[in-house]
Amino acid sequence: MSSLGIEHELRVAVVDDHTTFAELLSDALGREPDLINVGHAAGVDEAVALCRRARPDVVIMDYHLPDGDGLDAAEQILTTAPDTRIILLTGNPSPDVLARAAGSGLCGFLPKDGSLSTLLETIRHAKSGSMVVYPAILSQNRRAQAAKPPGSPALTQRERQVLALMAAGYDVRTNSRTLGISQHTCRGYVKSILAKLGAHSQLEAVATAQRLELLGAGHER
Repeated sequence: MSSLGIEHELRVAVVDDHTTFAELLSDALGREPDLINVGHAAGVDEAVALCRRARPDVVIMDYHLPDGDGLDAAEQILTTAPDTRIILLTGNPSPDVLARAAGSGLCGFLPKDGSLSTLLETIRHAKSGSMVVYPAILSQNRRAQAAKPPGSPALTQRERQVLALMAAGYDVRTNSRTLGISQHTCRGYVKSILAKLGAHSQLEAVATAQRLELLGAGHER
């Protein structure tokens, strides 16, 4: 425990080629007693080198970088440091980008023009193996796509509710409490969703559901 009485300090790196944005974000991180800014990189190669040197717990990564994209950097970083939590800042990722992110171990998508409080909360609660996609990004992506592709799997109303909570990054315990069902029943719905979507993990299921436009704006119980 630190001298400030903070039990868990998080080391955070910023990867963005926009110097002003990166400096403002770094300054904001420096004002948080439980967050330690360990450096800034402006591209993929710099990000990989920074993470090998500074070993951050969390990386805030812009998607658009001059020598590649944020997923390129994330994949290289996670190869050598799989426990690193990486949050991608972007505007409106395509379903293909979401699917690639789900398989890469990314922890979340946030809009680059979103609030600082949301970013700080996501940094503090980011978990490896759980991808959080900000609702506004899902909404933008749905509006940008055409009609639902033919042959989409038929999900029940309850499966859609569970799927929506999965997409928000909640765990089985939270989902079961939210829906008023047992954890055993909730796990059964998750298994059914994975089978119908041909997915091997919840992250892959969410990415597939996004591609097929199965994540509606809201559902009734």
